[in-house]
Amino acid sequence: MFKSLAFVLRITLAWLLVVFLFAGLWSNLPLIGWIEWPVVVAGMLTMALVVAGALSHLGRVRLIAGRIDKEALANRQRRQVEIPFEAGEAFDLLDAAIRELPRIQHVESARDSLQVRAKVGRPDVQIERVGGRWNPLSWFGVPRNQILATVTPGHDSGSVTLICEPESPAWSDWFLVDDGSNFENAEAITRAISRRVGERRRGEKSEATQTATEKELTVAKLSLLHAQVEPHFLYNTLASAQLLARSDPPRADEMLGHLIQYLRHSLPRTDDETSTLGAELERAIAYLEILKIRMGARLSVQVDVPENLRATPLPPMMLQTLVENAIKHGLEPRTGGGTVWIRARRSDDEVAITVADDGDGFNAKTAGTGIGLKNVRERLRLRHGGRAALAVVANFPAGVAATLTVPADKAAQEVPHV
Repeated sequence: MFKSLAFVLRITLAWLLVVFLFAGLWSNLPLIGWIEWPVVVAGMLTMALVVAGALSHLGRVRLIAGRIDKEALANRQRRQVEIPFEAGEAFDLLDAAIRELPRIQHVESARDSLQVRAKVGRPDVQIERVGGRWNPLSWFGVPRNQILATVTPGHDSGSVTLICEPESPAWSDWFLVDDGSNFENAEAITRAISRRVGERRRGEKSEATQTATEKELTVAKLSLLHAQVEPHFLYNTLASAQLLARSDPPRADEMLGHLIQYLRHSLPRTDDETSTLGAELERAIAYLEILKIRMGARLSVQVDVPENLRATPLPPMMLQTLVENAIKHGLEPRTGGGTVWIRARRSDDEVAITVADDGDGFNAKTAGTGIGLKNVRERLRLRHGGRAALAVVANFPAGVAATLTVPADKAAQEVPHV
């Protein structure tokens, strides 16, 4: 109540000084200066309209803000809003929030300086005031507001300084009211920013949940792959070992040794633990050694993996998938067999691991379903984001070359999910 009374008294006294000044000037006019009643009537009518307009402003502010205090009654509003995004994203969000304001007339955006200036029309409240356009509170000044917003960059955030004020100069605040329009604009922009931040957070949370679900699904597929050693490979290997046990016991013993080594590396893990290039290479070599015994001279293997690269982090079963593809779709269909190459090289912070063959190449008759390669790409995406890739190209002069590119640094092996 005290703040409302103080506001009405302030604006009344300001206009009272104007009335006294006008009365003094009138009394010094020649011929008509002695006539006092026009000044008295005009002064009384002016003060009545000013008081009525001030009370109308109080009612409108109370309706908009739900309270009456110095901040809510002020014509010029200032807000400090923290946006938990980097400055560029914060600026885009702020610019969009300002452009959504009703009665927005002109917006100037300067992305390099992180500033937004705008002009906003006011609601036509002059008709609601007592006296309408004859009310002194509507006599001068520009019936339009302006907005100045600046983003200050911070550490992974942007701090927005928002100023909403009348377009008229500051001295006019002693005589004019903005009918709560700048308070309304400041609150609307703040709400719009909060809404957009909330939407972004919900989107990130939904994306993180979806990514986690995809990762769990991929891990489940990998566990199933570990648990289900390919039946026909296992049966064929055991059958071959049984035959060799009768005709060539040393080779049968060698085959069973490689099978044991292969199975040891194929046991299901308790989680999606990262393996190494060295461990995966041992599994792949054990697999190829078994096939060399079965296929004989039809299969040749060449391995060129430097010792210092064998500690490179590598998701389990990826190398094995590429080797199996080279055998099944490249060499097994060929009567004469062929060669499988496994090669690794480091370039800057990346390690490229290539499995190549000189088999049938991209032959529609021997092509598989592509599920294995799709699974490899999905697991690379979930684990490394965009820092890993799988490229499958034609080998020269025949066959296919598949290259895995993964980060060499252990600190970069996984992308954190939020």
